[in-house]
This record gives sequence, structure tokens and C-alpha cells, in this order.
Amino acid sequence: AIGDSLTAGYADSALYLHGQENSYPSMLAAQFAKAGGGSFAQPLVSDNLGGLLFGGMENPAFANRLVLDAETQSPEPIAGTPTTEVIGSGLNGNTYNNMGVPGAKSFHAGAAGYGNAAGLPASANPYYVRFSTSGTASMIGDAAGQQPSFYVMWIGNNDVLSYATSGGVGVDQTGNFDPATYGSNDITDPMVFAGVYAQLVGAFTMANPTVQGMLVNIPDVSTLAYFITVPYNPVPLDQANADALNAAYAAYNGGVQAALGGSAITPEEAALRTISFAAGQNAVVILDEDLTDLTGIIDPAVINLRQANVDDLIVLPAASIIGTEAVPGNPATVYGLGVPLGDELVLIPSEILAIETARLAYNMTIQDAADADLNLIFFDVASLVKEFSATGIDYGTGYIDATYATGGGFSLDGVHPTARGYAVIANGMIDAINAGFGANIFRVDPGERTTVFFK
Repeated sequence: AIGDSLTAGYADSALYLHGQENSYPSMLAAQFAKAGGGSFAQPLVSDNLGGLLFGGMENPAFANRLVLDAETQSPEPIAGTPTTEVIGSGLNGNTYNNMGVPGAKSFHAGAAGYGNAAGLPASANPYYVRFSTSGTASMIGDAAGQQPSFYVMWIGNNDVLSYATSGGVGVDQTGNFDPATYGSNDITDPMVFAGVYAQLVGAFTMANPTVQGMLVNIPDVSTLAYFITVPYNPVPLDQANADALNAAYAAYNGGVQAALGGSAITPEEAALRTISFAAGQNAVVILDEDLTDLTGIIDPAVINLRQANVDDLIVLPAASIIGTEAVPGNPATVYGLGVPLGDELVLIPSEILAIETARLAYNMTIQDAADADLNLIFFDVASLVKEFSATGIDYGTGYIDATYATGGGFSLDGVHPTARGYAVIANGMIDAINAGFGANIFRVDPGERTTVFFK
């Protein structure tokens, strides 16, 4: 199997031993073994903490996995000193059947030197540095070089996901065909994705012309717990506080009306920008870079503010910020009310459209590649993940959905499944394999797999 964090078994914001042991490739391999399949090697980390060491030093960007504080119902990193070393792991030079590399985008899979420690942190990935066969190796070279008889490829999630989880802070690179110029949070051009994807599929076929495989598409970000847990209107107010906030925004609303009167904005934009609170649940105030810049026309204080609505997606990290004070002790600086949520905490409609446009193009490329080769099948994991959030899934011995922390489908990072969620995905893949190749692989029991862990 080749892919990113979803293939590696990443969960709870880290790659840890239990997650790897419950990765979907590991589950598939165990079921294949019952039908005569061979052994399956994974580049296992050293512990169940999940943090990485770089020459014995911890790095906060690769911290320990999240656990749930039962009292506060909030996630926090598990305590302990990690033991998984990136450089000198002892894994290099060997081959592994699970080629899932957290953080990898489509074009990284064919990049020589992506596992070279000398390239850290700019051009190499520490997770691949741990187990690349050499300093000049590529993920696809290490995978296809094993001449597998069957492979699963689930790559491309990060080509839009990093942009999405950053709140759209990156750049939509559609029209830019040079991924070497992309930032880490940018959206990959669909033509670049298509070219890279064809090369990856071709590498497997060149290594073994009779190889069979399953190509997996990219889920919609709006079906992930990370983007649907925090509502647009999470703030409860009584009438007195609502009145106080309305008074505080009276000058801003006056500036909006002045802009409307001067034809600087449309009536629709004026309505969108007007801030209004009432007793009950209220929408948070956000910054929206797509609004007309009025600071040089009307008043420097009339910045690009509006309240969120059903068309926006508030990202999971906002949950720990909304309602807190930017200046402790000053209630006028409450995030989401007196202080707007920044761009990094909200996906606005134009950003959602950019993500979805690219994702649909990627998925067309993936399905077309599967349709063009009788030895390949297509698995629509996007529809399965959509079920997580839309209706939940009854897997026979239990039920999971996308409810954060308690639904059983998503781990505490809100993006990656729990072990139980991965098991449901593995079963979907097994069903596709049985139908597409006339196999008789037994399903796994998701009820035997874990969900979130408590402190």
C-alpha cells in the first residue's frame, strides 16, 4: 500500500504503534493471509506516544498523540518522552509493504531524496527518512521495486487537505505546473496531480505488468469531524450581553451603511457585513478577505468583518479559542465576539469551492485510471466517509458516526479515523476487492477495534 497518513495508520495527531497495528493495510493483510496471502511488513515506530526525536531532541511539530481529558472533555497530548528516532532508526535499507508517509502529497511520492535526512526540514519528510531504502530513494521506487502482485494506492488527500486544515491560508496553485514552487499549505494543480498519478500507476505496471490494484479517491473535507464539529453559531448570549455587543458594533455597522450609501458595496454585501446579536445562539464574528476593502474608502476601522453563516466551515482548533479573552481580564476581547476569528480558523465559501473543485478533478483522474485498466478497481471511500457524517454507519455489531470524541469514527485530531473507523474503511475495501476480483476475503469486526483514548 502506498499513500499518506491515512495509509500509515496515523490517528490522534500522531503516528504511534497501536495506530500502525490498526492501519487499514495491516487489517487487509491479516485478512489476505487467511486466504493464503504472504507476510506484511510495516516500518513500526518505537512506542505508543507518537512523538518523534531528531538526534535525541523532541520537536513540538511532531508531538505525542492526543488523549481525552475525561473531566474537561478536551484533547491534550499524552505525557511521556517519545523514543522514536528519525535519524538512525535502524530501518533504512529494508523494504516495507506499508508505504504510507504522513504529510506526503501526490508529487512527493515520486520525489527522489524525499527520505534523505540531509533534506530536513525543507525537502525531506521525517516519517520517510526513518525507513527509506537510501538517501536517493523515492516512495514509489521503494514500493514498485518490490514488484507486488497487488497494491492499494490512496494518495492525494494532502493535495487539498493541508490547505483546508490551515483555514485556507495557503494558495490555490491551479494553473501553476511547477510543484517545486508550492508552499506546504497550497492546493495542487489538477493537471500536475493527473500527470503524477499516471506516473505512479505506471511505475507499478512497469515493475509487474500483471499487477492488480485498487485506487482510492479523496473524501470531501466537509464530511470530516475537523470541519463540522464547531458550528457557525456556538455562542450563547442573554439579552443584556447581546445589547452590549450591538452597541459596541454600532460604529462599524454605521460605516457599512455609509459604504452602501456611497455605492462602495452592494446591498447584499452590506447585509452580510452587518453585525447583529440577539438572545440565544449567535454566530461568531470572522475576518473575510473576500469582502470589499473599505479601510481606505470609509474608515480604517471598517475592516473586513462579518458574522459566520451556514456556508462557512469553522475548523476544530477554534473550539479551544472561541469564548476566551485575547487580553485576559478584558471581556471586550473575547474571541468570536469582540475579536474576530482569523483566516486560519475559518473556511469561507471561495476557499471551500477551491478545495472542492480540485478534489473533484483529482477524483476524476483516479476513477479514469482505474477504468482504463482491467487489472485495477476503484474504491469510492469519499461516499463511505460521507456516511460517517450524514447518517452514521451500522457495521453489524455496533455503530459509528462523525460526532467528535464520542462518535467512534474519527480520532481526536478530527481528520483521521479511529482504529474502528479504519476497520469500517477496510471492510469497504474488502467488499470492493471481492466484487471486483471475484475474491472471497473475510471482513473484519470493527467492534473489536478501539476508538479514542482517555487520559
